[in-house]
Amino acid sequence: MSSALIILLITALLFDFLNGFHDSSNIVATPIASRALSPRKILWLAAIAEFAGPFIFGVAVAETIGTGLTDPQNVTMPVVIAAMLAAVIWNIVTWWLGIPSSSSHALVGGVIGAVTVGEGIDAIQGAGLIKVSIALFLSPVLGILFGYLLMNLTLFLARGATPRINGFFRRAQLVTAVGLALSHGANDAQKTMGIITLGLLVNGTIDQFVVPTWVIALSAGMIALGTATGGWRLIRTLGGRIYKIRPVHGFVSQMAGASIILGAALFGGPVSTTQVMSSSIMGAGTAERLSKVRWQVGSEMLVAWVLTIPISAIVAAIVYFPLNWLLGG
Repeated sequence: MSSALIILLITALLFDFLNGFHDSSNIVATPIASRALSPRKILWLAAIAEFAGPFIFGVAVAETIGTGLTDPQNVTMPVVIAAMLAAVIWNIVTWWLGIPSSSSHALVGGVIGAVTVGEGIDAIQGAGLIKVSIALFLSPVLGILFGYLLMNLTLFLARGATPRINGFFRRAQLVTAVGLALSHGANDAQKTMGIITLGLLVNGTIDQFVVPTWVIALSAGMIALGTATGGWRLIRTLGGRIYKIRPVHGFVSQMAGASIILGAALFGGPVSTTQVMSSSIMGAGTAERLSKVRWQVGSEMLVAWVLTIPISAIVAAIVYFPLNWLLGG
C-alpha cells in the first residue's frame, strides 16, 4: 500500500468520524430536548442504525461523489487528499464554533477546489455538479416544506387530544430517530466510501469504480463511532437555540428529515443532513407560529451554509500545492 493511499485512508476516516460527530446533533438533538430517551442511549441507538444504513440501502451516493463530479482519469492522489483535508478542517472549525454546517458542502467544495487547481476547471463534470447542487440546495427547502406540512397534519389529527398524547410522541421518536439514523448512514457514510474508492482507483489498487465491502464496513463503522461520541456543542444548538422543542416537534421534524434524506440516498443525491434537519425543525415550528422560531439562529446557519463551499474550495486549493510537492506529484 502506497504512502499516498495510507494518508488518504487516514484523512478520509477522520472526515468520516467528524461527519458522524458533527451530525449526531441532527439525529439526537430533538429526542434529547424532548426527553424521549437519555442522551447516551439515543446516541448508541443511532450509531447502530448508522452502521446498518449503507448495507441496507446501497451505495448510489458513493458513485455520485466518486465519479459524478470529475472523471477519475483526471484525478491524482494529491487532489483527492486535498479535497478530504479541506473538509476535515472546515468540520473542526465549525464544530469548535458550535455552528451546524454541512459536511457534504465542505466535501463538494474541497473536490471543486482541489480539482480546479490540480487539473483545471474543465476536469469538473458539469452534469454531475448540477446533480449534486440540486440535491444540496433543494433539500433544505423541502425540509421546511415537509416540516410545515407534516406539523399541520399532525396537529389536525391530534386535535382534541389530551396532554397524554405527548407520551406517544415521545415514544414514537425512538422509531423516527432510528429511521433518521439509517438514512444518515445510507447518505453521509457513502461520501467517504466514494472518496476512498476513487483513491483506490486512482492509485491502481482497483481497475473499476466498485465500492469494496471492506470500504463500506470501515466507513459505516467510523461514522457510527463519531455519532456515538456526540458533538454536544451542536446538539445544544439544534436542541434548544432554534426554539423550545416539545415531543411533537421532534417526531415531526425527524419524520420529515428521514423521508428527504433516504429518498435522496436511493436516487444517489448527496444531501446535507444538517441542512435538512435544521430546516425541518424550523418548518415544524413555523406551522405553529412564525415568531416561534428564533430566525437569528437560522440566519447564522445560513451564513455558514453559504460560505462552506467557497471556503472549503479555497482551503483545498491552498493545501493541494504542498501535498503535491510532498507526494511527488
